[in-house]
Amino acid sequence: MSYLAHNTKHVPTGLRKIWYINWPLVMLLTAVASAGFLMLYSVAGGSTTPWMEPQMKRFGLGMFLMFVVAMVPIWFWRNMAFVAYGVSVLLLLGVEFFGEVRMGAQRWIDLGFMVLQPSELTKITVVMFIAAYYDWLPNEKTSRPLWVLLPVIFILLPTMLVLKQPDLGTSLLLLMGGATVMFLAGVHWAYFATVAGGGLAAIIAVFESRGTSWQLIKDYQFRRIDTFIDPANDPLGAGYHITQAKIALGSGGWTGRGFMQGTQSRLNFLPEKHTDFIFTTLAEEFGFVGASTLLLLYLLIIVFCVASAIGNKDRFASLLTLGIAMTFFLFFAVNMAMVMGLAPVVGVPLPLVSYGGSAMLVLLVAFGLVQSAHVHRPR
Repeated sequence: MSYLAHNTKHVPTGLRKIWYINWPLVMLLTAVASAGFLMLYSVAGGSTTPWMEPQMKRFGLGMFLMFVVAMVPIWFWRNMAFVAYGVSVLLLLGVEFFGEVRMGAQRWIDLGFMVLQPSELTKITVVMFIAAYYDWLPNEKTSRPLWVLLPVIFILLPTMLVLKQPDLGTSLLLLMGGATVMFLAGVHWAYFATVAGGGLAAIIAVFESRGTSWQLIKDYQFRRIDTFIDPANDPLGAGYHITQAKIALGSGGWTGRGFMQGTQSRLNFLPEKHTDFIFTTLAEEFGFVGASTLLLLYLLIIVFCVASAIGNKDRFASLLTLGIAMTFFLFFAVNMAMVMGLAPVVGVPLPLVSYGGSAMLVLLVAFGLVQSAHVHRPR
């Protein structure tokens, strides 16, 4: 049973909850999103349409949802964890049968009032559910095989559904996010060492399967790997995106070319300049200083989340906050590594900066959960 459940008399009520909001975290999120608005304005050639204006509206809605979620006691979200997980899995199944196909992938479902990418929601609900599982599980059972197997199944189920879409990047984030919560909950390191060994064997199997009847991943995913290893092999084909991204990153220098002066984005050399590769636009226009400043803002968000989790005596709240912080870290770390050529291109957006409705709203709701854990912690 969670510590917080026995200490409700110390939980703030009414308007006092507003006072306990982690306001520095709110300001950091706003600062990062504002950088995104500027970049979307720039890549549109100095226009608020088609990207900046909708993104600002989504951010406003997302912030409203964040505050609503923050006002709800954290024990409610713990009790809703299984429901949230179940809904996200059902939405993934809905994508399988009714999803929209865009750019060769079936990842979206039309809900009528909005087009949702359920895999974005699943990144958070998996962390939420695994945190609730270990809050319920007695400590002495944490590393017993049966009780380790169950969360593994809960993580693998949505991961396989997302991988089938296909969406390799999100699948990896689901695995790493869920595994992080398991590790933080105290699961013995030997399990992770075994998985790492199995992962190495799986990588070997993937490469051995290329060109066979039992090929394990898609041809375009193999091309992404080839491009990662040596983009110069096909600079006008599969290697074009990463080559142009590196040119943009390098041409920014220390202080950049200036706002709206980036030639790579202005002349449309950069691929997906408003989504996955928006970091290269920022680096070209504001240089190393601008890119480092954005990275610093991201790291400060992580620091505030970790500090809040360490000071929280509620097991679920602490695990949830750390899990969301790690998921957020993986978002920007994978994206930045991808556009710099340090990782294969897997289609992961830059959080709060890249254009996208589902990612923006889900991420701000996730920070609403972090705020709920912070507001309702025992004092």
